[in-house]
Amino acid sequence: MLVYAATIFASAFLLFLVQPIVAKEILPWFGGSAAVWTTCLVFFQTALLAGYAYSDMAVRRLQPRAQVALHVVLLATSLALLPIIPAAHWKPAGDENPSWLILGLLAITIGLPFFLLSTTSPLVQAWFARTRAGQSPYRLFALSNLASMMALLGYPLLLEPNSTTRGQAIGWSAAYAAFVVLCALAGWRSLRAGGVTGGSRVAPSMRDETALSPTWRIQLLWCALAAMGSVLLLAVSNHITQNVAAVPLLWILPLATYLLTFILTFDSPGWYRRSLFLAIVPAMIGVMGWTLADPKLAFVLSVQITVFTLGLFVACMFCHGELVRSKPPATHLTRFYLMISIGGALGSVLVGIVAPIVLPAYFELSLALIVCAGLVFLQTRADPIVFRGLAIVAAIVALGTMAWSVQRFYAGTVLAQRNFYGVLRVLDVGEGVTRHRSLVHGTILHGSQYLTPELRRQPTTYYTATSGIGRLLESIHPRLEPLRVGVIGLGAGTLAVWGAKGDVYRFYDINPAVPAIARSEFSYLADSDATIEIALGDARLSLEREAPQRFDVLVVDAFSGDAIPVHLITREALGVYLRHMRADGVIAFHVTNRFLDLVPVVEALAHERDLHAIHVVDDAEQGFASKSDWVLVASEAKLLERPRLLEATRPIQARRDWRVWTDDFNNLLQVLR
Repeated sequence: MLVYAATIFASAFLLFLVQPIVAKEILPWFGGSAAVWTTCLVFFQTALLAGYAYSDMAVRRLQPRAQVALHVVLLATSLALLPIIPAAHWKPAGDENPSWLILGLLAITIGLPFFLLSTTSPLVQAWFARTRAGQSPYRLFALSNLASMMALLGYPLLLEPNSTTRGQAIGWSAAYAAFVVLCALAGWRSLRAGGVTGGSRVAPSMRDETALSPTWRIQLLWCALAAMGSVLLLAVSNHITQNVAAVPLLWILPLATYLLTFILTFDSPGWYRRSLFLAIVPAMIGVMGWTLADPKLAFVLSVQITVFTLGLFVACMFCHGELVRSKPPATHLTRFYLMISIGGALGSVLVGIVAPIVLPAYFELSLALIVCAGLVFLQTRADPIVFRGLAIVAAIVALGTMAWSVQRFYAGTVLAQRNFYGVLRVLDVGEGVTRHRSLVHGTILHGSQYLTPELRRQPTTYYTATSGIGRLLESIHPRLEPLRVGVIGLGAGTLAVWGAKGDVYRFYDINPAVPAIARSEFSYLADSDATIEIALGDARLSLEREAPQRFDVLVVDAFSGDAIPVHLITREALGVYLRHMRADGVIAFHVTNRFLDLVPVVEALAHERDLHAIHVVDDAEQGFASKSDWVLVASEAKLLERPRLLEATRPIQARRDWRVWTDDFNNLLQVLR
């Protein structure tokens, strides 16, 4: 049994370790968007479905020797795709559909190895059941999920902080080559242990379980329960990551929780206390619905993570516990796993592909809570009526809180658009002279403008005269030579208000919806005295391709969720920026963040290049200002010693014990507040 267990453990470990590795490799190419992980999950779930379908086909239609021979040939072929490092030609030019580009990239880069890893658990369990009469293979599934969770938890806590992304990819590739040998050995042992000379596809021990084939009704139930768990996984992942940062730590927490429920429910029936969970699930549905709807809780990170991680655990324990209660004998285990994978893939497609097209905002989690309550109701038809009553109450609460959320979403909304990069909403707020229009991405403000003609050219929020960037631009003007300013992140276009006649303001933005909204719903760009240029696409990639721009000021103001995308604050990124700067230019990093302290990260980048950095703070005590933190970087200290800057400068606590962030290495655990 050791060979089978080791093979399944290794395959599951590698299967779930490769997911954050490859997602982190390509994350910078797509602006650090949280949707990169969701799209990757669509691929992973779909590839898992293909692997389970292959296993079901092989076990049912091929003789044992043919099964092993085919599998060994495919394993050997997959070695030609190593190492799993995406080719540079997959980098987007700016006008592609990001979702399809990511799916194609993943299919070519890791498609065959991932597919073969996904076949291992059901296929090797079938080999085990054929050769080990009377022993249940289902605990091997729990073992595979344990290995999966170990890989997921080990990545952000051990692997990511201590190794480069390229090193991770090469190390994984070497481990995969060792797995190929182990899996081939398991196949060979299954033939010898079973005494196979070409006989029956299905083992005698499996044929002895004379249960009837599962009906379509029970197969649809397996699919529905698996789909519900998958929908909740992706919807919770979206909810947690969109407003904080698209980082492996926050990707992995929901996925590890999801896998934990598989481990517990498949390991032993005792973990799923049905009556207890049938009572707890409706309560958690109500709590999650309320947390989604209550605006006071939207920015309390501890509440959000605790409620939705616990809620995901309870709901998935119900879904996967019900799966285990209805599992078939080992004769039909490959069909059982196939229907689970179909449900998982269907759930991921609904959230990752369909929802961004048909829903104007992130309403899928609210909808999932309502459907989950309905599923509880259906599964308790033969139970005491109190459980159906609780399910009905949960559905009503979830429906009510969703209605409240939708009403709040549209209150004051002028325009709402959703695409790969998230939800953009234009809001009109306030009354009279203070009435203003705001651009919001998720829950993050990306600029506001007064609507009254006499105030509409006044800079607001993070860009006022008391902000770091406002003080910098104000201290540079007036001067005879026009300014050339680069801005990474357009938003509402507020910074254009600082442009004088002859100046050039060149904005970079990855989201194609933003320039259209900035021009149609706000007037900052049209009112500016400067010449406005807009480059569509990831700013880092655009700057790498462009000739030197000779910027006097370069503003790094792009946000994915509540943080600058990591690839914009690395050693290599700073090198790109410096190539485009004049000798006396200043780079301004907007590092305002509720959860991460990025000031020491930027200071370390500057120190490594013998540059000077200051931290300028705006406490937002005057006018329509927002609290903000800016780190200004220049080649000479005198460029940052202007009085307007010094009066708002705070000391920087340098961290020389930290490794400088690079494209290959960063550690967000260090900067959590």
